[in-house]
Amino acid sequence: MLKIFTLFIFKMMGWKLQGQIPAHINKCILVGAPHTSNVDYFLGMAVFYKLNFPFRYLMKQEWLNVSFFKKIFIKSGALGVERSKSNTMVDTIAELIATSKENMIVVISPEGTRKLVQKWKTGFYYIALKARIPIVIGKLDYAKKIADIGPSFMPCGCFRRDMLILKNYYKDIVPKFPEKFSLDIYEPDKNAICPV
Repeated sequence: MLKIFTLFIFKMMGWKLQGQIPAHINKCILVGAPHTSNVDYFLGMAVFYKLNFPFRYLMKQEWLNVSFFKKIFIKSGALGVERSKSNTMVDTIAELIATSKENMIVVISPEGTRKLVQKWKTGFYYIALKARIPIVIGKLDYAKKIADIGPSFMPCGCFRRDMLILKNYYKDIVPKFPEKFSLDIYEPDKNAICPV
């Protein structure tokens, strides 16, 4: 039901999908941004269905505590996240991916909310590092009505260098609500020296 509805919305709103998950990737973190509107969820879901690749996505645990939504969201791939347990979440998701024998995309919106955030959350980065899987970058561009699956890269452990890839990719994006989008990414240690 959700699949039919989201694909219908995607088509009726005139959106197009551009790009694919590279053929050599069977597990990855897909960074999805910007996230400034509830519409992003439905467009994103349509993209995941169009990719025809097993996917999971993170959602606030509160949504999964409501019985009406729980069945729909879990069936569609939702993983409940308690925001107060970010360290546990990174370890749990990394282990889930690393030990799974199945192909899997885990979709994460680093903004974590539809509101303007001063700094992106960086759990997606540390999940990819711990699970030793690539990061694929995706975006919803409302100016062009294009859902794009962009570049992929293996995080090298140099936070600044890796985040520069994301910043360059998203710098010209047009969200549904531009005033709610920021490309500021929290740097855990600004004095850290990148590994060579």
